[in-house]
Amino acid sequence: MLTLGFVFYTSTSSSVFWKKFYKYIPALLMAYMLPGVLTTLGIIAPEWTSINASGEAVEHKSQVYYIASRYLLPAALVLMTLSIDLKAIYNLGPKALIMFLTGTVGVIIGGPLAILLISTVSPETVGGAGPDAVWRGLATLAGSWIGGGANQAAMLEIYKFNTDNYAGMVIVDIVVANIWMAILLLGIGKSEKIDKWLKADNSAIEVLKERVSSYANKISRNPSLSDLMVILGIAFTVVGIAHFGASNISEFLTNDFEAVRDKTSAMSSFGSQFFWMITIATLLGILISFTKLKTYEGAGASKIGSVFIYILVASIGMKMDLTKIVENPGLIFVGLVWMFIHVALLFLVAKIIKAPYFFLAVGSKANIGGAASAPVVAAAFHPSLATVGVLLAVFGYVVGTYGAMLCAELMKIAAGG
Repeated sequence: MLTLGFVFYTSTSSSVFWKKFYKYIPALLMAYMLPGVLTTLGIIAPEWTSINASGEAVEHKSQVYYIASRYLLPAALVLMTLSIDLKAIYNLGPKALIMFLTGTVGVIIGGPLAILLISTVSPETVGGAGPDAVWRGLATLAGSWIGGGANQAAMLEIYKFNTDNYAGMVIVDIVVANIWMAILLLGIGKSEKIDKWLKADNSAIEVLKERVSSYANKISRNPSLSDLMVILGIAFTVVGIAHFGASNISEFLTNDFEAVRDKTSAMSSFGSQFFWMITIATLLGILISFTKLKTYEGAGASKIGSVFIYILVASIGMKMDLTKIVENPGLIFVGLVWMFIHVALLFLVAKIIKAPYFFLAVGSKANIGGAASAPVVAAAFHPSLATVGVLLAVFGYVVGTYGAMLCAELMKIAAGG
């Protein structure tokens, strides 16, 4: 909260220095990077060890990200969908889905192409045999980058990668995904220029933003303490229902369906509580938007949702240790080449179909980051767009394991079996 307070105080400052600074560096990027710098310098830590009175080492893990992603994120989704205009979202057309699928294809073909390219320079980096084969580890990366954590776990089970080496793949995932996230956020500040270069028509997005903004202005009021309490009551009641529903649904599916229980199955992602929590919270938020509770947008519902989103952004940044970049440069480079192919394909297709940067950014993050970061990127354009990110991320969970399995088989061929 200290870093977020600093970022918002300076970004709204009348100082010439800060005005120039934030002209080039978006506030959202600062909210993401500053906690990462604090982690890198050792001022804060996502994990640490202490010695108890008996002289034994005790492992600790920060719960900040867990709280932000499991409680504040679904609350934010409810508050941001409160004033949703479903017809305007439908009018966005098929380009959002096309860019999401392009991002998926970019991950699927990017893996084997990265192996082929790196093998010409450093074959040992992408070599290995049996459970130590690098392509098996990269398969877990494909699961993460198309779907999410559940898909990543499924790929670890399916391809039996040596778990002793798994931490290295997690580092590649975090480092490369965070670098791309930082670049994406940087691009949001220059989205108009990028749209101009893409010759994109973003009129449908502007119509959606205008409709939501004009509705908010029409019902705008100075929020009372009662308003704020009711807004938080709505949000966290839905969060409670979402957790209750997610726990029961995932338990039911896992106990009663072998395909969901089997971690090697493509259906195993439906056993993820996080998947159901996000889905239920979004669905209930949409349903509430048809009731009179929608008027609480005038008292600042989406602004409170944005506060939660920024806390989530900072908590994601807290997990980033910049020194990890040099820990395994070979594998990091494989990840960077892979990501470059994903991004290049996105820009190529966006240029061909004249898709706005918004669709490119959200389509990418719905794959690489999933439901935890796609709504963050979408909301950075406008709070009303967060739902677009969630809906695409849900697709990611569904196709994640299938896409990652295809990618893994192609990487196996590229690595020579």
